[in-house]
Amino acid sequence: MTISFYVQGEPFGEFSNFSAHGVEFEGRWYPTVEHYFQAMKFLDQDYAETIRRAVSPKIAKQLGNSRNVPLRDDWESLKISVMRAAIRQKVATHSAVAELLLSTGDEELIEAAPHDYFWGCGKTGSGQNWLGKVLMEVREELRRRVDS
Repeated sequence: MTISFYVQGEPFGEFSNFSAHGVEFEGRWYPTVEHYFQAMKFLDQDYAETIRRAVSPKIAKQLGNSRNVPLRDDWESLKISVMRAAIRQKVATHSAVAELLLSTGDEELIEAAPHDYFWGCGKTGSGQNWLGKVLMEVREELRRRVDS
């Protein structure tokens, strides 16, 4: 069986990077995982700060998808580990999200993002679902911690 998530306010919407579960890294508070993830794409600290301060995750994503400021050269090799760190921090900061993640048991988690074939499953279901994979990895880490 699988658990699909995508939209805040719907079941398991807390797993969305747009959910209002902020994270702190290096003394800076990011209102959502999306703010953090998008900001990390850039070495230009002023631009990263603009993303961090964006009024919504949607705007943070739009800023992060802009190519007016160059992406860091190593972004493609780093993006999954950046997402993993962000999800780990999210569940460490928000116990309700950690508990919800643990409550999913061994179910496959799928980000039902119709236009994202890397982080989500895409419209056809053939996407790589990396956000779901990262969430399942972090769920296993949480489970091992709870069991020990």
